[in-house]
Amino acid sequence: MSLLAIRGITRSFYGVQALAGVSFEVKAGTVTGLIGPNGAGKTTLFNVVSGLLKPDAGTIVFDGRDITGWRPDCVSAAGLVRTFQIARGFPRLSVRENLMLYAPDQPGEHVLTALARSGRALRRERELSGEAARIAERLALDGVLDRPAAELSGGQKKLLELGRALMARPKLVLLDEPAAGVNPTLAMTLAGHISALARDGTSFLVIEHDMALVELLCDPVIVMTEGTRLVEGSFAAVRADRRVQEAYLGVRAWAS
Repeated sequence: MSLLAIRGITRSFYGVQALAGVSFEVKAGTVTGLIGPNGAGKTTLFNVVSGLLKPDAGTIVFDGRDITGWRPDCVSAAGLVRTFQIARGFPRLSVRENLMLYAPDQPGEHVLTALARSGRALRRERELSGEAARIAERLALDGVLDRPAAELSGGQKKLLELGRALMARPKLVLLDEPAAGVNPTLAMTLAGHISALARDGTSFLVIEHDMALVELLCDPVIVMTEGTRLVEGSFAAVRADRRVQEAYLGVRAWAS
């Protein structure tokens, strides 16, 4: 049974079609890869699925519920969370505070609760602080937990981006190029974290251009081109598909 079902999604910008009827499913417990050349529509699809953009047509069903056109906060609250290629966050806040902001039932979201500093709100803040510390330790960020996010390296910011997604207690995480801009060693570290999280029950849909990382992490792999799905299968099957070789990466790149 699929956790996420994308059916016939279309989206145009000023008459130019970015998504041309995309359909595929993501099964629970998988790390599904989403690859294709720049301009294939991958990030636009993430924006539609996560609620940042509304589709022109089609439906999105997540965990048995039709979430088509939902606001981003509602999508996230349902358990579908996304990250961004360029790590976001609040540079002046500490790593701990950045993580705490993304947790559900955050008492600081309500002005009166934040000002009153009730016992319930204080208890919840302590719970979130402890949860942030646990996630930071899991992602090897515990050594910088109380440092400003602005002081982190590029790789640590990527880990913080993943950590903030985990604070939302997701069922499915949409990862947009998690290895972009990081060195190969850290990319493998990220892959290890993602694999471990998948084993613990978190599902992933991953946009990535690093084919070594896709081969290591993802099964199945979905290939997009010109706003639609071209082919889906194991990495080996996708690599052997002549259409993929000719249309995307070139025969030499796949054969090397």
